[in-house]
Amino acid sequence: MYQNKRAAFYTLGCKLNFSETSTISRQLKSKGFIITDFDRVADLYVINTCSVTENANKNCRRIIRKAKEKSPNALIIVTGCYAQLKPKEITKIEGVDMVLGANDKFNIPNLLNNLNKKNKAEIHGCEIENLEYNSAYSLNDRTRSFLKIQDGCNYTCSYCTIPFARGKNRSDSIENIVANAKKIVNQGIKEIVITGVNIGTYDNKNKTFTNLIKELDKVKGVERYRISSIEPNLITDEMIDVVKNSKKFMPHFHIPLQSGSDLILGKMRRRYKTKLYLEKINNISKKIENVCIGADVIVGFPGETDEEFNKTLDFIRKLNLSYLHVFSYSERENTQAINLEGKVSKQVKSLRSKQLRILSEKLQRKFYEKNLNGNFKVLFENHNKDGMMFGFTENYIKVKTKYNHEICQTIKSVSLFNIENDGLMTAKFI
Repeated sequence: MYQNKRAAFYTLGCKLNFSETSTISRQLKSKGFIITDFDRVADLYVINTCSVTENANKNCRRIIRKAKEKSPNALIIVTGCYAQLKPKEITKIEGVDMVLGANDKFNIPNLLNNLNKKNKAEIHGCEIENLEYNSAYSLNDRTRSFLKIQDGCNYTCSYCTIPFARGKNRSDSIENIVANAKKIVNQGIKEIVITGVNIGTYDNKNKTFTNLIKELDKVKGVERYRISSIEPNLITDEMIDVVKNSKKFMPHFHIPLQSGSDLILGKMRRRYKTKLYLEKINNISKKIENVCIGADVIVGFPGETDEEFNKTLDFIRKLNLSYLHVFSYSERENTQAINLEGKVSKQVKSLRSKQLRILSEKLQRKFYEKNLNGNFKVLFENHNKDGMMFGFTENYIKVKTKYNHEICQTIKSVSLFNIENDGLMTAKFI
């Protein structure tokens, strides 16, 4: 029915979304669709949305307009977190034909009766209770794959809409995750990034996240695993030891901080204080040599005075962090934080973001300098930019060298010898 029909995809947001988009694209390919780039003419466009910030919602609307302009008669389907949270709002955007919530995100082949435009946009699967678990992993990038292990979240952080968009915490079985890892390896992919909404809460048949990574460590053919963002209160000594002793799990953690002020952490309803965070960072740094540790920070949360923000700056300077991801607080409907006093102006948020990004650059420079002249293994990507190619060391240092097609998607031993003006490191092959 859909032979030679073209489907295009656009993904907004997190690694989890990319794993799910890739899975949906494989579903449609099995029905005869030809997968094409989003900027090409297509018969069907699927937009997988994010809704972490108001800017993510604006981006979604922009992408929908772009699809409509490219192919006015194409069927446009919107799914993802924004679709789950604001389905009726999306149906009012000109050109949208179907809005799919979490319950029908992976049901597109069964919902497509034809590719004709709808007279009125349809909404499917936006019930948030009793959601099923759907496995997903990406195969779009030949270098690495995002492997979903868990979905949903039972946490109640006061600023976050994810529990409303993805439902309660639920986890895949270890057997299925291992089977998916083997499928990924069979495609020649070297690196697997373990992802989910709150991966540290992984729980299936009383098996924990640590049980899972021990089993994944046994999968033959996998060269590298990376653990995506994991909450500090869920990191255990045993988990750290698995990474330390593994030849496959990379010495790289991304651990959300959000604020270095205990007052603000309390308002955010985070499940830790700065003392615990400091202990986790120090423990990891002590046990794992040359480890790379990144952190998320939110600026401008209600009640964040200059004094509280300076506590964040001072606290981060105490930590062995290698980089920061900085976000400005964005008000989200139905969250507790929207009713908090002490709103921070847009101008102040912008200034604080700039300060933290400068600090991040300094942290990264310090980390890179510490690793100068060191010997590492780099997984090179298949991307040619102005005659240069790029890759990452085990501990997430970004390296560039002259493009050579023969070493794409391969791991090479290098010595890091210089930090360039663009902040990347150059290397000699050894």
